[in-house]
Amino acid sequence: MNRIYFFIYHLFAKNLPVSYNNFGNLSKKIRFLLGKRIVKSCGHNVNFEKGANFGSDLIIGNNSGIGINAQISRGVIIGNDVMMAPEVVIITTAHEYKETNIPMTDQGSQKHKKVIIKNDVWIGQRVIILPGVVIENGTIIGANSVVTKSFPPYSIIGGNPARIIKRRV
Repeated sequence: MNRIYFFIYHLFAKNLPVSYNNFGNLSKKIRFLLGKRIVKSCGHNVNFEKGANFGSDLIIGNNSGIGINAQISRGVIIGNDVMMAPEVVIITTAHEYKETNIPMTDQGSQKHKKVIIKNDVWIGQRVIILPGVVIENGTIIGANSVVTKSFPPYSIIGGNPARIIKRRV
């Protein structure tokens, strides 16, 4: 049954106005009603923003949001109270490249690696999170960062590749 909701979401609701304009509250409610029927698990007060792409195996907690035009690959777990800015990309697989005598296009994909985003996280605009990364509780990720590895809880990270800028504790 979630295929019907998935189709309606992508055909119609995904393109409704952003949640913070005059019609945003209605848009947010429509996207939530469809989104919670698409994903594997959905908490309360979740915001699927305009243009957000996500799959049916997404798990998302209470009071969290997927930002405008975000691209969320399969196998992502998002905790509670996660803020996500526009154009975030979360990748859970990549192309294989180890054989130099075979074109990369013919080598297939690497094994899928989950991305886990824990609670109370703030992800800045245009952040890219690569496969297998765990974003710990209380982390802040600066805009345009590329997160290639996991960091301790309550870190403020940024850059390409991301590194610790400072700690919140």
